[in-house]
Amino acid sequence: MSARSIMVSPSLLACDFGRLAEEVRAVEAAGADWLHVDVMDGHFVPNLTVGPVVVEAIRRASRLPLDVHLMLNHPEQHVKPFIEAGAQYLTVHLEAPGLRTESVLRKTLDAIRALGARPGLSVRPRTSADALRPFLEAVDLVLLMTVEPGFGGQAFMPEVVPKVRQVREGFSRDLAVDGGINAETGRACREAGANVLVAGTYVFKAASYKDAIQSLRG
Repeated sequence: MSARSIMVSPSLLACDFGRLAEEVRAVEAAGADWLHVDVMDGHFVPNLTVGPVVVEAIRRASRLPLDVHLMLNHPEQHVKPFIEAGAQYLTVHLEAPGLRTESVLRKTLDAIRALGARPGLSVRPRTSADALRPFLEAVDLVLLMTVEPGFGGQAFMPEVVPKVRQVREGFSRDLAVDGGINAETGRACREAGANVLVAGTYVFKAASYKDAIQSLRG
């Protein structure tokens, strides 16, 4: 990965939502490259988080690219509102019930690009790298979950590291990992080929956001 810069995308799920704009500005000042926004519907995953109104508020507070991760049963129904709210990267899950047919998934990825955002595709830890391969040419970002999606603060699943390597072999664009990322697990993912590290608890519970972000770069 020496030829590819490492980017850090703090996951706002772990920030103090009572001081959302302040937290956004703090990680921007600390050197974050993107801001990661987890959108959960209480169905695809058990948790329930934010909608386009909150994404729009984050957009007003920062100039950083917004990396919006849709953990929804039917992401195809919500593409336009989140892009209009300011998402620059919009990532959907291969396993989402609404995207189970190849034609709908491709149409959704095409719609994201047509509306001016960069399409991303994410998979749960147990979904194979092979499942992603037919769609790699259609996306700008692959997001590999290194925990089961739904809640922050979970332990990193080291069995995903070989999948990072497998995806990187056939994909030259941005490859992100999300879940249990810290200096140690981030290093393992970088060495396997990831160039975007999504980190929530590790950044927002740190005494210094700047030091935490810097440590993820290696």
